[in-house]
Amino acid sequence: MTGAGTPQVTMSFPVPSTASSLSTNDLKEGSGPGAKPTSTVTVNYVGQGATTGKVFDSSYRRGEPAEFSLERVIPGWTEGMTGMKAGGERVLVIPGSLAYGARPPSPDIAPNETLVFYVQLVSISGG
Repeated sequence: MTGAGTPQVTMSFPVPSTASSLSTNDLKEGSGPGAKPTSTVTVNYVGQGATTGKVFDSSYRRGEPAEFSLERVIPGWTEGMTGMKAGGERVLVIPGSLAYGARPPSPDIAPNETLVFYVQLVSISGG
């Protein structure tokens, strides 16, 4: 992350545009209990298409963390966030089959596109 005030997140690393399975990479280990598939999490994140390189979503752009239940997100987020601890930072590489498949919700995401997320886990509740 770079910049003052609202962070500017740039992801520039080789990612296969046709990943066949979920990949996670912990950049920073958090502490406390890990998230469960039924947890509600508060996160800062950036989502980028692996093929297009286009950022399609970012909590930083909105100026506040997002909160959601891991039961109500794409399967790659549920699986990729499980076990992550508060304070941690993780990169998720999610194949299209665990993301939006052939029918993405945004024109900024190609059909069956592998997605890359940088995630900072702020807090965990429930689950």
